[in-house]
Amino acid sequence: MIEGLTLQDGLDYASVLVFALTGALAASRSQLDIVGFIFIACLTAVGGGTLRDAILNREVFWVADPLTLGVATFAAVLVFFTAHLLESRYRALLWFDAFALSVAVPAGVAVALAEDQVWPIVLVMGVITGCLGGLMRDVVCNEVPLVLKQGELYATCALAGSLGAVGGLWAGLGQGMALILCAGLVFTLRAGSIALGWRLPVYKSQPPRPGAPKR
Repeated sequence: MIEGLTLQDGLDYASVLVFALTGALAASRSQLDIVGFIFIACLTAVGGGTLRDAILNREVFWVADPLTLGVATFAAVLVFFTAHLLESRYRALLWFDAFALSVAVPAGVAVALAEDQVWPIVLVMGVITGCLGGLMRDVVCNEVPLVLKQGELYATCALAGSLGAVGGLWAGLGQGMALILCAGLVFTLRAGSIALGWRLPVYKSQPPRPGAPKR
């Protein structure tokens, strides 16, 4: 399957590898056995792409190419034997996840474009491919999902990157350059959230005014 590898295939492989590493790091924090490592790594690696392909009614990418599961399994075994060497596994998880997001979002965008989808669907597929695997990982490992953390730039990064790709195509960029722009926007925003504390304002409820009717 490596022979004749396309840009879309390369993005899927890279996304699988790095998201699998984050899944295995989450498994190490939950002190799972090696089978648990492999399960969480594979779930994280293929979760978003599976939902994307199911919605688009196309053959699920890891069914078409089971080697992707081998890549995820390799990542899980690697982390199982090396995670103890990391000073902060959570910090490593955050940065690997940021890189994985910046690869998975353009992968989702590329698939939607290859299927000749209209731009709103392209945006949704970019967000789904980038966010769903990590969401599944965190829920299964009983962690607060990164995508739902208060004010955290996560889904926002995926949406901004997808918008960047669509905008780049409208501006006349080739697809390759538009996907690079997408990846750059995603990683820059996510890195800023991790390293510099960039946040979106969050809703804060206000106490009712004295005498105001209860709703």
